[in-house]
Amino acid sequence: MDIWEQLYQAAKPLYHPEDVNQFIYAHNVVCALQSRSGQIYTGFCVESACGALNLCAERVALLDMFTHGGETQVQRIISFRDAAPSGVGGMPCGVCREALLEFNPANRNTQIMVDYATRQTITLDELMPNWWGPAKARTTTD
Repeated sequence: MDIWEQLYQAAKPLYHPEDVNQFIYAHNVVCALQSRSGQIYTGFCVESACGALNLCAERVALLDMFTHGGETQVQRIISFRDAAPSGVGGMPCGVCREALLEFNPANRNTQIMVDYATRQTITLDELMPNWWGPAKARTTTD
């Protein structure tokens, strides 16, 4: 089983769209990512009536990785909104792209699944080639 199949199998059980209540809808997009250390972390989207509480599956997986593994670097990521990914996979939205880059600028090399059947991928750097971050990065002093 290749790593993309492992990522898909990790995220698949999270796909079960549901109304949590009259304000919250969840689990209609799922994600799995592989951290730099090789661990797999998952997430699912949460959508709210007001919109301000929305969390994409990619950011939930990123926070799962940071919370449980203390890592910030992502090697690979797959997202989908169907029980089986066919054809084009989900692309991280602009907020998720920004979050990935701000958590670790090395995430520009993250492979993102484009087409599961053909294993076509794209890097985050290809999606955001002129990211503003390096010019504006905070410097820390001891």
